[in-house]
Parts: sequence; C-alpha cells; structure tokens
Amino acid sequence: MDQAELTTEQVLKRDIPWETYMMTKLISGTDLQLLRRYDNRPESHRAQLLDDDGPAYVRVFVSILRDIFKEETVEYVLALIDELLTANPKRAKLFHDKSLTNEDTYEPFLRLLWKGNWFIQEKSCKILALIVSARPKNQDGITAKGEASNSKSKVTTIDDVLKGLVDWLCAQLKKPSHPSRGVPTAISCLATLLKEPVVRSSFVKADGVKLLIPLIIPASTQQSIQLLYETCLCIWLLSYYEPAIEYLATSRTLPRLVDVVKSSTKEKVVRVIVLTFRNLLARGTFGAQMVDLGLPQVVQNLKSQAWSDEDLLEALNQLEEGLRDNIKKLSSFDKYKQEVLLGHLDWTPMHKDPTFWRENIKNFEDNDFQILRVLITILDTSSDSRALSVACFDLSQFIQYHPAGRIIVTDLKAKERVMKLMNHENAEVTKNALLCIQRLFLGAKYASFLQA
Repeated sequence: MDQAELTTEQVLKRDIPWETYMMTKLISGTDLQLLRRYDNRPESHRAQLLDDDGPAYVRVFVSILRDIFKEETVEYVLALIDELLTANPKRAKLFHDKSLTNEDTYEPFLRLLWKGNWFIQEKSCKILALIVSARPKNQDGITAKGEASNSKSKVTTIDDVLKGLVDWLCAQLKKPSHPSRGVPTAISCLATLLKEPVVRSSFVKADGVKLLIPLIIPASTQQSIQLLYETCLCIWLLSYYEPAIEYLATSRTLPRLVDVVKSSTKEKVVRVIVLTFRNLLARGTFGAQMVDLGLPQVVQNLKSQAWSDEDLLEALNQLEEGLRDNIKKLSSFDKYKQEVLLGHLDWTPMHKDPTFWRENIKNFEDNDFQILRVLITILDTSSDSRALSVACFDLSQFIQYHPAGRIIVTDLKAKERVMKLMNHENAEVTKNALLCIQRLFLGAKYASFLQA
C-alpha cells in the first residue's frame, strides 16, 4: 500500500514484536511491561493507564522513536500518540511532566518531519504542534526540557523546534509532499502555531505570508471550506503582528478576503474574516482600501442575514461604525489623494468645493508635490476624457488657491501638457484645459474671475 494513503486505523492493527526489541536491548523490560498493558487494549482501558501513569508511557514512546528506525514500528508508535492526543488534546501536557526533564521529547518528531514518509511526516507535524502549544510558558528562553544550557548533551531548544516546524510548513506550502494533504496539513498546524508570537515572527521572516494569499479563494466542498477557514484563521492571527500587517497592506489579501466574505455562507469563515477586518480597520490605509472595495455595502448585506454567533454580530456593528468614520475622514484630502493615486478621477463634489481647496491646499506640498506630479502624469498617459478634464481643472484650482501655484505648476512642466489638450476632440477636456492655461497666464490675482 502507498504509505501516503495509510490510515491510523490500519497502522494500529499491526502486531509489533516488542519481545524481539527487548532481547536486542532496544527497549527495557519495564518498557515491555508497560507496552503489554497498553497494546491492543480498549480505549477506556488505555485512558485509565494514561491517567495513572501517562508520563511513563510518553517516555516509552519517545525512546522507541529515538532508538528504533524500522518504519512499521515508527508509524505504529506515532499512530498510538496521535490516537491518545486526538481523544484528548490536553494530554499533550504529559510531554512536559517534571519526571521527563532529562528527556528530549521534541527531537524524534522534529527529525521525522524531514526523514519519514508522508504518514510519518503528517503525524509528526500534528503531534509536535500540539505538544509545543501545551508547553509551560516559563520554558521559553531555556532548553526545551528545562535543562541548563551548558549541559554536555545537545538538547533541542524550543527555538530549534519552532524554526524547524516553520521551515517544514513553508516547504509544504511551496512543494507539498502529498498532492492533496500536504497543504491542508501545513495550514492546520499553522493555525495552531501562529498563536505563538515567536512563530509569527519566524513565519514572516521566512516570507511565508505570501504563501497563504493564493489559498484565499471561495470554497465549495467541505474539504476546501475547512482549508479556507484555517487559512483565514492564520491571516486573523497575523493581523495582530505589525510586520505581517505591513505585508498584508501591500498584497492582494484584502480584495481576496472581500470576495470570499461576499459569497460565503459558512458562519465560521465569515466570522474570522470580519474579525480580521475589524483588527485591520484602523491600521495604515486599510480603512481607505475597505471603503474603496465596497465593504460598507458588504457589511450591510451581512447584517441582514441570520447569524447565530453573537461575536460576529458585535464585530459587524463595530466594523460598520468604523467604516462610517473612515468615510467621514475620507470625504476630504485622504479620499482625494486616493482618487488621484488610483487614477480614478471623476467629478466628485470636492473638486469644485472652495472649502476643500482652502483647507487642504498646503497638503499638496507633501512628498515634493506628489499629487501634482501624478495629475500631470495623468495628462500624459490617460485616454479617459473624464480623467483628463478633472486633472486639468484640479491644476487650475491649485493655481488659484496656492500662493505660489502658478510658479510651481510652471516648474513642473505642466503648461506644455495642458496646451496639447486644448485641441482634444472632447469638448469638456478642451474647456478645462483652456481654463487651466488662462489661470496659468493670469496668476492667482485674476484667476478667481475665471469660473469653471
């Protein structure tokens, strides 16, 4: 059978020759006794053994993975550990029991991530993610099992483990070991591990955020919905980390999340995306981007649906209020700047509003007159008559309202570009080009007499 298609149930049906391992001194007599009590017993019996003597079983399982390399046996022990953790994830704490202080419980799983077949890799990743997450938080900064750093034997540190895991997860997202399970397994483990600030840092440094973006697509099957949910969960966790936010701001993340939330009917997917929006709303230009992507209307549509999750309803209300505040702020220069930088010029009210120009004229000086330079570039490159008309008009407004407007526009070589548009086939372009040239020649003192 293909190792990648093995199931835990199939592996657990095997008979492992524990006595042979004892005779060859790969396990001890005590280990054999413990294994005989545990092996091939009902789950209720095993649960009692773990309640009574859990750390002893952890020690046996870890020592087998450390000392025995036969694939069938490694798979079997991993299946045993996976089974006990699946039944009760809180058992991951057993790996951190004080009686295991001198055991390197991480090393076998970290090694098997890279050296085993797919079944071994998948189980090692899942187990490692759970036991790392269950570690006592005072363990960080010292070795993984609390030994002194100057110990003679090399002990796997928590930093080693987290770095190894992040490297393996990124490798799976780039080139999966299994065609259908590699990526979902990696994302599922990431959704657990990104709760750790140190993992967020490692993941961003490994340029992992960009590997998540292509996975944010509307889903249809149950499997793809789960993958989408866990991917969005990763993005939500990253939205608490500043360096990740900087990457999200310059990628296609936001438009993709908006597309997904528009079409998704799965409450848990909608919830985690809305919580992400709420986190990002006040950061940088996200608020402006959300308004531009039509999120206020999307939120209205979402609010009209019957959701049962109170956190989601509260987050939608907060998001709606935050977007409303952003729209108010964006009614002035930020909105204008966004319009110009995107090249989407239209006759929105601010262009002909004297108050807007009086209050914001100094803002045009920012970044070495960036906005004026973009307006002039639009005159050179745009084929849209509306955009050309508005750009000419805005240059004429700048000349009128800025004390040195005429000199600045002339220095930026705008006159030649506007003169060319006086022969444009569109009458509106011609009219606004003429107005601009007139104001340029007359200067601010007389420009106010020229009405648009």
